[in-house]
Amino acid sequence: MNIFDVFTLLGGLAMFLYGMRLMGDSLKENSSGTLKTAMGHVTDNPVKAFLLGLFVTALIQSSTATIVITAGLVAAGILTLHQSLGIIVGANVGTTVTGQIIRLLDLDSTATAWLRFFQPSTLAPIALIVGIVLIMGGGRLSSSKSWGNIAVGFGILFSGLLNMTGAVDNLASSGVVEDLFRGLGDNPFIGYLTGAGVAFALQSSSASVGILQAFSASGLLTFKAIYAVIVGIYLGDCVTTAIVVYIGAKAEPRRVAIVNIIFNLGKSILSLVGVVAAHRIGLLDGLWDAPVNSGIIANTNTIFNLACAVALFPWLRSFERLSMRIVKDDADSEAEYREKLAELNSAFFNTPALALNGCYDVLLTIFCASRDNIVRSFTLLENYDQLIHSQIMEEEEEIDRMTDQVSRYLVELLPHLQQPYHVSILDQYYKVTAEFERLGDHAVNIAENASNLHKSSAVLSEAAIGELHILEECIGRILSDTEQTFRQRDIEAAYRIEPQVQVAGEMIALLKRNHLIRLSKGVCNIFADVCFTNLMVEIRRIAAVCSNVGVATVVRVNPELADHEHLYYASLHSGGHEVFDNEYNKAREEYFNRLHQESAVAMEHPAAEPENA
Repeated sequence: MNIFDVFTLLGGLAMFLYGMRLMGDSLKENSSGTLKTAMGHVTDNPVKAFLLGLFVTALIQSSTATIVITAGLVAAGILTLHQSLGIIVGANVGTTVTGQIIRLLDLDSTATAWLRFFQPSTLAPIALIVGIVLIMGGGRLSSSKSWGNIAVGFGILFSGLLNMTGAVDNLASSGVVEDLFRGLGDNPFIGYLTGAGVAFALQSSSASVGILQAFSASGLLTFKAIYAVIVGIYLGDCVTTAIVVYIGAKAEPRRVAIVNIIFNLGKSILSLVGVVAAHRIGLLDGLWDAPVNSGIIANTNTIFNLACAVALFPWLRSFERLSMRIVKDDADSEAEYREKLAELNSAFFNTPALALNGCYDVLLTIFCASRDNIVRSFTLLENYDQLIHSQIMEEEEEIDRMTDQVSRYLVELLPHLQQPYHVSILDQYYKVTAEFERLGDHAVNIAENASNLHKSSAVLSEAAIGELHILEECIGRILSDTEQTFRQRDIEAAYRIEPQVQVAGEMIALLKRNHLIRLSKGVCNIFADVCFTNLMVEIRRIAAVCSNVGVATVVRVNPELADHEHLYYASLHSGGHEVFDNEYNKAREEYFNRLHQESAVAMEHPAAEPENA
């Protein structure tokens, strides 16, 4: 061994890490919009969320990036913490795909001609050639350059691997590799810490496993020396993710990071206990002291992740609750509300633009708090949690307090306004103040229904829950368009609200008919009937509030409708309004097709017995 071998090893490592970063960043740049849209449409089906997390991570080669994107969507209110759970597990499994690609190192020179194309020594130059052709020959096409960068990153990654394996061969002859991993094999705890430290330093579990696979080319690594290192990598990688997510984040995205840590700690414990138990009963005798190659390392990593994902999946709800106990609601949330309310200062009465802007900020805060409470209340219908119910009630108190103050401020501001334009803005703000507060009331009512359902030990049938998920998604989209309408005075978003509200009303009517049929057949529990009926009323009222906000925005943009608001509203539902009809037909087709599919599944798998009271 000499200093040049060390330089070659470190240079190969640098190329490997840079290639992985270039490939991953280019993939994210080329498809980030698509990925965020896909992740934003995740439903409450955890299996779909798992598959999405797996696919996205396999594509962008980074579980950290996937979880950071997920945390961002949770922070934006596009996903709930509950919806993110499956994505977190999928991201942890998806990161093993990189190791399966790197195992191509095991292909030897005696392979058939077509297999030799998959050897790193062949793939690297081919990828580099394709990449440089796309970059230099693609002209000004940004997509061509992005795909070229992906190919170049792939080529650099494998070139770095080849350099590392070449340097490891020289180091192996000196006994350094053997001495290093013999010590790890004798002390699994040191191996675990080593894996965690390397993953934390490199900020990538894929890169850490890849380095281990490169060292396996020496033929001196044994299973007993590397299994603890692999398990340690899980902890180091998730700590890095937690640090990235925690920076500047509020409670909900921080909980995403905490769930990831809890899951990886559970995965570490299960993997270590499983290996020790299997070794004690002799299942690993043929593998324990045998040299491992790149393929065995990749398979071990994949098996650990898949097995633990299956074992821990039923515990995700418990992990969610634990994260909520570890990360309390933002301690400064009240301070944040107080800061917003401080903008309602009478000193701004002589500057109407500033006074109205303060009202806007407070009203937007009220809407977001009410919307978040609605999302929380929906989760209680399927899994009641007293902690979440208490959070809803605490938020409702803040919503009421802000509503009272902004209403009083608007009344006091009115005599100081001279411009008709400012008066029209204040008029709209005064109308939506009550509407936004009413949204919070409906969230409380839904939570109370869920509480009554829980106290009576009654549950909604699986068929009812399946239909409710589709209706909740429709309401979520309406709320999103309502926020967009008010936040940016977006007239296009405002035009989307009313047709979706009409579709929601028709969905409610269908759900009530289906519920009645289930009651008559004994599928649905009579004790849950009151809750279901009240729930439909609350959801219809939420949609009506959003409708009022949408129409108010349209009227503000088109002042000539101010005195004929009811006529405009009636004209929409009478047909002949192209935008309304297109949005209505599109939304109706989407949601009713899904409801019919849900009904078909329920017919194929009917409940064997009525719900237990």
